[in-house]
Amino acid sequence: MYFAYDPLTAELRETMLEFMNDHVYPAEKVFAEQLAQLDDKWAWDSVPIIGELRAEARWRGLWNLFLPGEEGAGLTNLQYAAVAEISGRSHLAPAAMNCAAPDTGNMEVLSLFGSGQQREKWLEPLLEGEIRSAFAMTEPDVASSDATNIGTRIERDGDEYVINGRKWWITGAMNPNAKIFVVMGKTDPSAQRHRQQSMILVERDTPGFEIHRAMHVLGYDDHDHGGHAELSFTDVRIPVENLIADEGDGFAIAQARLGPGRIHHCMRSIGVAERALALLCARADERVAFGKPLSEQGVVRDWIAESRVRIEQLRLLVLKTAWLMDTVGNKGAHTEIQAIKIATPATVQWILDKAIQVFGAGGLSQDFPLAAAYASIRSLRFADGPDEVHKSTLARTELRNQRAAR
Repeated sequence: MYFAYDPLTAELRETMLEFMNDHVYPAEKVFAEQLAQLDDKWAWDSVPIIGELRAEARWRGLWNLFLPGEEGAGLTNLQYAAVAEISGRSHLAPAAMNCAAPDTGNMEVLSLFGSGQQREKWLEPLLEGEIRSAFAMTEPDVASSDATNIGTRIERDGDEYVINGRKWWITGAMNPNAKIFVVMGKTDPSAQRHRQQSMILVERDTPGFEIHRAMHVLGYDDHDHGGHAELSFTDVRIPVENLIADEGDGFAIAQARLGPGRIHHCMRSIGVAERALALLCARADERVAFGKPLSEQGVVRDWIAESRVRIEQLRLLVLKTAWLMDTVGNKGAHTEIQAIKIATPATVQWILDKAIQVFGAGGLSQDFPLAAAYASIRSLRFADGPDEVHKSTLARTELRNQRAAR
């Protein structure tokens, strides 16, 4: 087995580390100051420092790295994993590189399934970073962990579709620059269970489409990346050409979207863990309690050692998953995608918890990034499918494989 990075990946990592050290980390304080001066706090990507970071990222070739093929940078999942991990160390880096969710998933959907008109009208400005987008699937009235429960109706009426329904936890929707929404709903409730759903594109200012409120995550409104909103659709009329692919393709499109999305979250989360461990170690060296630095306390050393071991385990599992996605496809890597989705948020949450403990009360405050990171990582145990669903499916696969082996 070969564990070294290939030459291109090694070069990109060095470029990325330099970009983070020279530009992204110093920009975090500037970003907070500029955002505080905005009249509309949700328009976070209009602050000057974001534009400067994007220009710098494009100049360095760190743009649309998530997307394979000619429209993106042409990287494999394995190559992108190493760079995405580093980007996860700061909440500014993915946006600066045009590699932030939910835009990444929406661009992948339009690239794979969009019509020529849809790609020209929406994909091209998304790839250029001119607009943002949102993905509207989760609903308040059903258990959205089962996507077949989705109740929003998308009904054909001549040369239009009429949409009625409610959505919530729609990430990025509060940002006024989120000009297009990928909406999942049911076109035929009488069809086979996984053929009832479709996806359609809805422009932000369409009559009948209303954004009601921002949702908070453990008290954070996440306005620094567009928030999460509750939406409603009341007799929203959309041209038929806004349907993505064909009626009944929505569930399959969602699954195609979620595979890369899940591993991208895991890649970036390892970066969160690395930064948390770095902060933990620095704080432990600085603080003295009971006559010696915290870094000499046995329990703290245990946390540091455990954190390093868990990060290395996660990284290997994520890299293996990325390699499988490249070699046997997303379907062939399904078990590993589920495994990393189960392991990563819980493990990173544990590391963040220990970092917060070392920081004491400061770790709970807005003065350090740990509390906000904890809230974000905790939400990943729901996003793209809750732990319990992934564990149930993974266990079913394992039981089937073990029975076959017997």
